[in-house]
Amino acid sequence: MPAPKVQSPPRRRLSPAERERDIVAGAVAFFAEHGFDGATRDLARRLGITQPLLYRYFPGKDALLDRVYQEVYQSRWRTEWETEIADRSISIDERLKRFYRAYAALIQTYEWVRLFMFAGLKGLDFNSRYLAFLRARLFDRIVMEIRAAHGLDETAPVTEAEIELIWSLHAAIFYIGVRKFIYGMPIPADLDADIDFKVNAFLHGAPAAFAAVLPQAALAGKAGARKK
Repeated sequence: MPAPKVQSPPRRRLSPAERERDIVAGAVAFFAEHGFDGATRDLARRLGITQPLLYRYFPGKDALLDRVYQEVYQSRWRTEWETEIADRSISIDERLKRFYRAYAALIQTYEWVRLFMFAGLKGLDFNSRYLAFLRARLFDRIVMEIRAAHGLDETAPVTEAEIELIWSLHAAIFYIGVRKFIYGMPIPADLDADIDFKVNAFLHGAPAAFAAVLPQAALAGKAGARKK
């Protein structure tokens, strides 16, 4: 006797806001897996909707990709990080460690790392937009906080050499995710401890390197101010 057929429960009708969220979440997962050459018709099939319905919410692939960028890179940024980096009641060592522990928890995901890498290979503007965002929101602040912590001049403009040093720390932490989600290599078991180690190594060398690239007149003026 054949087994009785089990009726699948009817699918709940989604509101427009829920449908949009469902499409964006599906697009994030789809493009992270297949790269940005993945076709919207395949995405629609995976979501169980028609391609015309997808285009009712996003009139073209570029609009959908822009929404993916906003979802993964902009909406997850925490503005309080910018305030915490500038809180001089806490040592610069501890501020950077706290920030990069929290930031690593945000970016060390399959979607975040793979979308960023695929965007670079495809020539999309994800990377340039996000890196400009980091420079404006974070890197200049870190430079000034390191200068302040080590008695270096805070009035001189931030130099590209200083920014390159910040990049070296930031990239080292990002690369942990590349090792895991791109190369399939093992990563440190204790990620927080590894981040603390990297921050310590950076801070032992960065102040001396910053001093080397600051204008000598600015350094002399700062030294004179400390003698008064």
